[in-house]
Order: sequence, then C-alpha cells, then structure tokens
Amino acid sequence: MGPNELVDAASSRAEELPGAERENPFGPEWDVYKVRGKVFLLIPLDDTGRVTLKADPDDAVALRETFSDIVPGYHMNKKHWLTLLPGESLERDLVSELVTESYRLVVEKLPRARRPVDPDTFGRTVL
Repeated sequence: MGPNELVDAASSRAEELPGAERENPFGPEWDVYKVRGKVFLLIPLDDTGRVTLKADPDDAVALRETFSDIVPGYHMNKKHWLTLLPGESLERDLVSELVTESYRLVVEKLPRARRPVDPDTFGRTVL
C-alpha cells in the first residue's frame, strides 16, 4: 500500500464513523480525527503517508510483531498508539479495521450519554 493509498484508506474510514470530526489543532500540517473531542487518528499532511492511531496494548504488540509496516506510535505513548507506514504488509481492509478499533477504544472511555455508538457491538462482526 503506497503513501496516498494508506492516507486515503484511513481518512475515508474515519469520515464514515458516527460523530467523527476532522480538525487541525496542530496547524494545517496535521489532520486530527476526533470523536466527542477525543483523538483517535492523526495524519500528517506531508509525503510520508504515515498514520497514527490508538490500539489496545496487547493487540499493539501482536500487530507490531506481525506486520513490518506497523511500528510504535510516532511521538505518542508507545503502549497505546501505533503508526502505520506505507508498505506491502498492509491492506485496505486491515487499515479500515484498525481505524475502527481506534475509534471504538476512544468511544468506550466516553460517558455513556456522550457515546455516538455502543462500543461493545459497533464494528464487530457477529458470526
């Protein structure tokens, strides 16, 4: 997945999520996606094509060990954030799933009355 494809996959999914808003609190160089004022996705608007998102700490370790293009969060808490880099190990469906999970993790920390979705069921496939 190239830089533009990665950024497009992440931002497209973020914009579909209920209550998600794009802001530029760090200036025009960064798109920051928030839900109810809490960050779940950061995208620098440069040519690196990287994206940074929240992850469950245990999942983060497994993802970094499995995918060569997933590294600890750039300038973020390395336990709770991941950075996705352009590369062959990532596919659009995985990026979409990781953005959704980041969003879900943030939503579940919100007071129930402020949650735009139920984090226990949203984005989960029922078999």
